[in-house]
Amino acid sequence: MDLRSNVTSTALLFEGGGMRASYTSAMVVALLEAGIHVDFVAGISAGSSNTANYLARDAWRARHSFVDFAADPRFGDWRTFLRGDGLFNARYIYEETGLPDQALPYDWDAYRANPATVRIGAFDAESGEAVWWGKEDTPEIHDLMVRVRASSTMPVLMPPVRLDGRTYVDGALGPDGGIPLSVAEDAGHDRFLAVLTRDRGYVKAPQRFPGFYQRYFRRHPAIAEALVTRWRRYNETRERLFELERQGRAYLFVPERMPVSNGERNVARLRAAHEAGLDQARRELPAIRDFLGLPVPAPRPTP
Repeated sequence: MDLRSNVTSTALLFEGGGMRASYTSAMVVALLEAGIHVDFVAGISAGSSNTANYLARDAWRARHSFVDFAADPRFGDWRTFLRGDGLFNARYIYEETGLPDQALPYDWDAYRANPATVRIGAFDAESGEAVWWGKEDTPEIHDLMVRVRASSTMPVLMPPVRLDGRTYVDGALGPDGGIPLSVAEDAGHDRFLAVLTRDRGYVKAPQRFPGFYQRYFRRHPAIAEALVTRWRRYNETRERLFELERQGRAYLFVPERMPVSNGERNVARLRAAHEAGLDQARRELPAIRDFLGLPVPAPRPTP
């Protein structure tokens, strides 16, 4: 399988946001439809699923992962939460459905053949530091899927992931607050296509109940500390991106209006969010192509 990248000067970044990725997964679809293949892709939390689906070049899976799949009876609810599997049934969602003949079969061969560099971010509960995984860490499909699960593990709502003797939770607790900007900068990139899941006017507020997290995560105080202080890091990263945008070094795909929350389960609402995201993404494609230095296709002649 010969897969090539045609964008080598820009990093593609996918923010997390739970089921708000029903909107931003439309950017995966639009980029793949347009034949835009970036050679450095990073994602955190739900953005790691967008990353994995983009690298497999699977527009169908990108959509279904955050739309129709929510109707799966094993997707998770309070019953799975009470038995310790999480409000989102993470082991099933991430480690089972991507296997052959399952609900969301993953094109492992395409992922391995894709020459792009991948970075998936999670948070080490013991050290309090971010960890970034790439293809060198994922020789088998399970290695990728368990890391996407770890990156997506929302504290309290989903059980932490034990991997190679360490405990991991949502990568959004890392230094960028949920947007994988610093890992791309550390790799030498200075131009960015960032796919965000909050509108331009959004400002994250401090946690209202810090004492709850300190008690709940008394065995992992680094998680509590990162949760309580995340709002500051998240807002700072957004401001950095807005400044990069003003400098002409970043193109930001920012939802015109985010119609769903991170925990949305209603398929009709998720479908509407995806369609709204797809409409916006397709409208912005000429500007994205221009930013990436790709030619804009000539309009098709009217019959």
